[in-house]
Amino acid sequence: MPLNLPDKLPAIELLKQENIFVIDNSRATHQDIRPLRIVVLNLMPLKITTETDLIRLLSNTPLQVEISLMKVKSHTSKNTPVEHMRAFYRDFELMRDEKFDGMIITGAPVEHMDFEEVAYWDEISEIFSWARTHVTSTLYICWAAQAGLYHHYGVPKYKLDKKMFGIFEHRANNPLLPIFRGFDDVFYVPHSRHTEVRREDILKVKELDLISESDESGVYMVMARGGREIFVTGHSEYSPLTLDTEYRRDLDKGLPIDMPVNYYRDNDPSKGPLVRWRAHANLFFQNWLNYYVYQETPFDINEIK
Repeated sequence: MPLNLPDKLPAIELLKQENIFVIDNSRATHQDIRPLRIVVLNLMPLKITTETDLIRLLSNTPLQVEISLMKVKSHTSKNTPVEHMRAFYRDFELMRDEKFDGMIITGAPVEHMDFEEVAYWDEISEIFSWARTHVTSTLYICWAAQAGLYHHYGVPKYKLDKKMFGIFEHRANNPLLPIFRGFDDVFYVPHSRHTEVRREDILKVKELDLISESDESGVYMVMARGGREIFVTGHSEYSPLTLDTEYRRDLDKGLPIDMPVNYYRDNDPSKGPLVRWRAHANLFFQNWLNYYVYQETPFDINEIK
């Protein structure tokens, strides 16, 4: 089944070039089926890039999915055209009375700051609490995972000595969970962060289940409330060239940055990346949509509790 997207969203044409089946709202209205309603709170600076990365993965399902894009009113994006924001994004305050089958909250470039120092912390804290009563399952990614764990469960974050940057091996602590259906014993995930949450803090909270981790990059996936909250510290949604772009950007700025680990062929940037995480990424998003959203959400979306 196709992905149902707002008319004229840039991702539509980009993904059609990759032979990914998407349709716009005009065509979707002629199909007699209730699509899953997924809202994305996109906190990343390059919003069009992040939209496209997520939509690419959400499209890999037989379910029809309707995407809505949310933004916080207390922050204005400086890296995305204002026309794009006006056309496709709505403030949380305009969406607070709606309910959604699933929600994705992205990372944000504010990890060096304490949570309470973030300009939009009050608003995003309200969104975190709102999601518990208006969304069947919420997926928190990277900084949002750390922020969500802190807001809901008091789990602290810690500054790393150097950036966790590269492609790392991971394992499932409970392979029989539906989120891991089809996974290999070892799977790869990109990471790009300066902070971490720690295993010992997760294990102290009885409501949390540490379901995936890495010997090198630490905590990867934490689940709560039977899958109604899933916290993911990595970036399985990244496109093949995202880490390369980040690496060259930091080099050009003269920032201290190591070459991303296990990323380039033969550790040679001129040879380009060796992509090893795409299969995991597709399975992860497909399993989340199927087992934690579609199988759990009521047919009448207003019955979400």
